[in-house]
Amino acid sequence: METVTQALRMATAAAPVLDDVLREGARSMLQRAIEREVADYVEAHQEHLDGRGHRLVVRNGHLPARKVLTGLGPIEVRQPRVNDRRVDAATGNRFRFTSKILPPYLRRAKSVEELVPWLYLKGISSSDFPEALSALGHDGSGLSATNVIRMKELWREEWAEWSKRSLLGKRYVYLWVDGIYFNIRLGDEGEGRQCVLVVMGATEEGVKELVAIREGHRESEQSWLELLRDLRDRGLEGDPELAVGDGALGFWKALPQVFPATRWQRCWIHKACNVLNHFPRPQQPAANGKLQDVWMAATRAEALAALEKFARDHRAKYPKAVECLLKDKDELLAFYDFPAEHWAHLRTTNPLESTFATVRLRTAKTKGCGSRQACLTMVFKLCQSAQKHWRKLNGCALLKEVSAGVQFVDGIRKAA
Repeated sequence: METVTQALRMATAAAPVLDDVLREGARSMLQRAIEREVADYVEAHQEHLDGRGHRLVVRNGHLPARKVLTGLGPIEVRQPRVNDRRVDAATGNRFRFTSKILPPYLRRAKSVEELVPWLYLKGISSSDFPEALSALGHDGSGLSATNVIRMKELWREEWAEWSKRSLLGKRYVYLWVDGIYFNIRLGDEGEGRQCVLVVMGATEEGVKELVAIREGHRESEQSWLELLRDLRDRGLEGDPELAVGDGALGFWKALPQVFPATRWQRCWIHKACNVLNHFPRPQQPAANGKLQDVWMAATRAEALAALEKFARDHRAKYPKAVECLLKDKDELLAFYDFPAEHWAHLRTTNPLESTFATVRLRTAKTKGCGSRQACLTMVFKLCQSAQKHWRKLNGCALLKEVSAGVQFVDGIRKAA
């Protein structure tokens, strides 16, 4: 036991030293990269000379040292100063060197900027950011409440620009849609819950992408209609083959008005919850097992047999549960007409649900925090960060076949 205790003490004492070594290594690499960037710039313009044969682009010492907040803590770097005396003949303005590695006014690395939305969504207030970052091993001095507010404003502008981007040439084989509700302070707008409409798409290469995020009015038909029309008007190519969502009637009413050829797939997780709500709590585990026999069946015929068995067993005692299940029978089994490799992705809206679990944690902890715009912006930043970790669909090679209209029966390509 004493040996273990000593080892722990040694490891604890060594941790700050290791952090210093890593930080110094990162600083050295960054400094060398900046020096190399400046040297390349000066060398690329060495032929530009003045009347006396002197170079117009030369190094001129260093700019004042500056600290950049990174995942390893603050790193101090000194950027070489470039004296560029060339003049643009068209405008009369002097040329200026701008570092791509260390742009002007950069004070935070991307890794830290991505951390801020997660902290915010975990319930950390703007004034608590320095303390929270310090606890994570960062120097939080560069993220005051004022700076966080400025970052949020920049993110709002980023979302606005992203929401207007061109979709020309974009083709999504599958869509996942959901309306996420949040409790927020609405100020003079009245009390209620904000609904954010989210669309995720899968390309023909199997890559999942964030397609749209915008505020909606209680998932109404009009809100979804405006969103879908906006996607089409910005150039989205063709009708997606399948859309996956819960039972919000607004989306399903709007979809055929914009993408009439798109098939419907109801989310089995949402449907199971709706059906089980009509059962007493002690009966729910057994009923849920029977529902799984339906949507985990190997073929449509087996699924229909399991569904009919569920109806026979429970129609007398729980007619509302049976009615809830049967009314969307066709939409619940649409996935059988697509490759079996894709079924795990198509039966539920889990790709979206897992991302928004963190958002719901935030709203639950704060019991309604911030404005509508702040909430929408944080959702956007969260999705952007999460998108980097979304994995490709199974059976990516089959997506182009689906897009080309190849038919599948019970997940297997139909013979010609």
